Amino acid sequence: MLGVTLEEKLKVGLAEMNLQVSADKQAKLIDYLYLIHKWNQVHNLTAVRDPLDMVTLHLLDSLSVLQHIKHEGANRLLDVGAGAGLPSIPLAICMPELQITAIDAVMKKTSFMRQAKGDLGLNNFNVETGRVEALKDALGFDLIISRAFSEMPLFVKLTKHLLLKNGIWMAMKGVAPLLEIEKLGLENSSAKIQKVVPLRVSGLKAERHLVFLSPLHI
Repeated sequence: MLGVTLEEKLKVGLAEMNLQVSADKQAKLIDYLYLIHKWNQVHNLTAVRDPLDMVTLHLLDSLSVLQHIKHEGANRLLDVGAGAGLPSIPLAICMPELQITAIDAVMKKTSFMRQAKGDLGLNNFNVETGRVEALKDALGFDLIISRAFSEMPLFVKLTKHLLLKNGIWMAMKGVAPLLEIEKLGLENSSAKIQKVVPLRVSGLKAERHLVFLSPLHI
């Protein structure tokens, strides 16, 4: 793909992942990527510096969970430790019907997400600054996701007050997190593993998995 543009790389990647994303949403995804690149010059939001790499490592990686989230039919999603809005902003762009809240404890990252919300016109996207264990939400969430927040036992412990009774946790991981799963069984009585599914990210050779967890009602 010598000399490929960001737009072409995104379009090809989405096709290889069998994701149907309209042209206007693809354009908005690229606008979001440019925003990250611009802020990275000053604020160092992410370690990925090359915009072409960002297409794979930020956009396509985030959207690898898109079909799984659509399948769950959720109304409200919480992204914990969202950083620059990954995966929450790509999901908010592609699923305007889903109400998404992103939380991070680092002010520069939540400031960026608020800027992206305004610039991209994401009316379904809300940003919170602070620690998730202190977050209060009267409605609760039927999906809580994390991409790079913590090990699963801590993820569950800090967010269980926010998950609805029949809700689902989704933990985005690299290789299948067998040790974390074992620790979850030993340390935690609040959640159980539903399933672990491999994720395909176009252009990425490293393994990716999505762990589904459901609450235990004792």
